[in-house]
Amino acid sequence: MIDLQQDADGYIRMNRHFPSTTLITVTFTEGAPEVFTGKRLNEIYDEAMAEFRSQNRLDAKGFSRAPAKTVQPMNNLTFVKIAPTAA
Repeated sequence: MIDLQQDADGYIRMNRHFPSTTLITVTFTEGAPEVFTGKRLNEIYDEAMAEFRSQNRLDAKGFSRAPAKTVQPMNNLTFVKIAPTAA
């Protein structure tokens, strides 16, 4: 059995999947423990990962699909016409 503690912000530390049949006890900040199966926590983890990836413009494998930055900026001014003011 694995024991996890919820932090003050409501998160548990989970950076990988747990075995599906493993029982995991999560102790919440108010002190109440609850037992989850590895399968259920993996589902929660996958939902959180999908939300994170969609908010950060990542694809299903975690690769960025944002437009590539070019060497020469496309939407920036390079030359600005200026004239002296009349005195």
